[in-house]
Amino acid sequence: MKIYVVGIGPGSSADITPAAIAALQKSDVVVGYKYYLQFVTPYVQPAALCIDTGMKRERERAQQAFDHAHEGKNVCVISSGDAGIYGMAPLIYEMKRELCSDVEIEVVPGISAFQKAAALLGAPMGHDFCVVSMSDLMTQWGQIEKRIEAAAMADFVTAVYNPRSHGRYWQLHRLKELFLRHRQGNTPVGYVRQAGREEQEVKLTTLADFDPDDVDMFTVVIIGNSQSYEWENRFITPRGYYRPEDGEGKNLGQSIMIKSFKTIRAELRQPDMPLWRLWPLLHAIHTTADFDMEHLLWMDSQATADLFAKVSEGKIHTIVTDVTMVASGIRKGAVQRLGIGVRTYIDDPRAADMAKAANITRAQAGMRLALNDFPEGRGVLFAFGNAPTALLELCSLMRQGKCHPAGIIAAPVGFVHVEESKHAVKSFASVPKIVIEGRKGGSNLAATLVNSILTYDDADQLMPGRDV
Repeated sequence: MKIYVVGIGPGSSADITPAAIAALQKSDVVVGYKYYLQFVTPYVQPAALCIDTGMKRERERAQQAFDHAHEGKNVCVISSGDAGIYGMAPLIYEMKRELCSDVEIEVVPGISAFQKAAALLGAPMGHDFCVVSMSDLMTQWGQIEKRIEAAAMADFVTAVYNPRSHGRYWQLHRLKELFLRHRQGNTPVGYVRQAGREEQEVKLTTLADFDPDDVDMFTVVIIGNSQSYEWENRFITPRGYYRPEDGEGKNLGQSIMIKSFKTIRAELRQPDMPLWRLWPLLHAIHTTADFDMEHLLWMDSQATADLFAKVSEGKIHTIVTDVTMVASGIRKGAVQRLGIGVRTYIDDPRAADMAKAANITRAQAGMRLALNDFPEGRGVLFAFGNAPTALLELCSLMRQGKCHPAGIIAAPVGFVHVEESKHAVKSFASVPKIVIEGRKGGSNLAATLVNSILTYDDADQLMPGRDV
């Protein structure tokens, strides 16, 4: 006596495996949902007993299978697709355990509906994927929603079973909403109705244009990951075997940086932004691992492009920083390549004397000294990563008409006068600026924003790290 638990595939006779056919031919009794029995009739023994029941009768079908098996018969329990994926196999094993039965169980795998749908769409399951059922008959919606959001956050290609029914009309709309929080609107979405059957329909769209009302209970929906794309009306998710050579850096450090930038861009909430903003933002997040930069980065329109143009035309010849750490983070190869000098006055003995005499900070004194060396600050890009007093001093000198800088990077960090200094500098509309709003900032952040300007000609190819 034996129970075969057989996956009969999605519905086409071409998709039933030889092993499934062999199990059907050995069986004295075939048990299944009545809709699926029509697909296996040609393979059943003429004398075999066929037991069909309607939906939601799975436990009853399993019990009947064991009853006949205990009478010494071979029984075949059929499931569509694969019997172990939302099928009868787990229930049969659970019932064997409950009954303490000595009936032998053999699970015969089948082609799952998502596999058939994937083949019809192209190659969407080429990388890590998951399968989620929207049916809430035995799983509460709250748990289903958690799984949906986890799949979306983890960048899994996601196949959706039981996406919609007469009573479940809004849940797929909610799934789309959750995925759009973590995926771009142009992410491919494919869906196949009645895969492998005469009524088969195959459609390919994008996440933004996907209409949940266009699917039913017999549809499998597949949502791509951040690497998925549509090509010649085919849905493809690359595994990574093919990598264009121009995506590789000149050394290991640059290669890692390129990969990091691609990862960051894929995780941005709003990746579709102009290049002059995207490039410094990628640098800022790469340096800090802080995605808050997406809303903390404030820039004048075209600031990165305008500042790089000044660098290229020789209109910026010096970078003045508030502290030594900012200067240390500016890439030496970049400034040498571009013929730009970097100056810091915080440790200049003159700054210490001036600070003491005027009762100001050394960072403030450094700004005054910079104007002595570079009259009116012309041709100077000022970069602040530590001292809000220095930034406020520069603003004061600009208000007095004594300073006309070529550009400003404003990323001081801290709790006293930090936010005020950033508000102040934003008021100077004629000077291109990049500002990190709020209390956050730092020397490393100011330096990487400078580096983003010096390498802006690499932005179009998304090739950071030339001077690493």
